[in-house]
Amino acid sequence: MSDDLSLKEIQKEWHGTMKAYVIGFVVSILLTAASFFLVITRVLSGRALVFTIIGLALVQAIVQLLFFLHVGQEAKPRWETVVFYFMVMVLLIIAIGSLWIMIDLNAHD
Repeated sequence: MSDDLSLKEIQKEWHGTMKAYVIGFVVSILLTAASFFLVITRVLSGRALVFTIIGLALVQAIVQLLFFLHVGQEAKPRWETVVFYFMVMVLLIIAIGSLWIMIDLNAHD
């Protein structure tokens, strides 16, 4: 590997290599094991456990997006990234709207 590679060439080399997939897989397994360990050993409980697991899940989602889906690593125009962020926005609107409706219905009960 030459030291004078451009960023574009480095991204092409990184995208889809066995090294990227192995790193992503190992990190995902470690994050899953950490979540499992926290629940089984009961080191944390209540809200602390829930927020810690949510945090680990978000980190794992970012790892999966970067190492497996390669979000943000495509050449310009970045349509795949734009579509992905639009999908996230729609999912958040649906999830937050559903929770809002369920909480409101529960309050009127």
